[in-house]
Amino acid sequence: MQLLIKSSLLALALTTASAFAQTQVTVKEAWVRATAAQQKATGAFMTLTAASEARLVAAQSPAAGTVEIHESKTENNVMKMRAVNAVALPAGKPVELKPGGFHVMLMDLKAPAKEGESIALTLTIEGKDGKREQVEVKAQVRALTAAAKGHDHGHMKH
Repeated sequence: MQLLIKSSLLALALTTASAFAQTQVTVKEAWVRATAAQQKATGAFMTLTAASEARLVAAQSPAAGTVEIHESKTENNVMKMRAVNAVALPAGKPVELKPGGFHVMLMDLKAPAKEGESIALTLTIEGKDGKREQVEVKAQVRALTAAAKGHDHGHMKH
């Protein structure tokens, strides 16, 4: 009986570890653009790499009333921004959330985002199997003029 319990616990532990490994995501260079005093929205940017196929499906932050995943793109020479349901994270391929592309939009900010501070984010990642996990991120607030790797692609302000 005791052997059966130990075997069951070991199987459960291996299954849990296996499920985690299947959707594990690393986050690099997470940052948020600083805001002006009355500005109520800003963007968060980072590079995500999933160990196996997954999707970024949601984000939250105690610093904002609303957090959405957005995409900016130019259509007919006009920069447009819209909320999206998810961002695909192909296995082993870095996906850059950057100004002018996919990014996390923080709206209804509770306080200005000041350079040098950090903002907590919780990303919800969904694996190919539909299981979800949360990834905690601390994003450094950078100057209003900051851009990912020195290239600002026309990020629109809300």
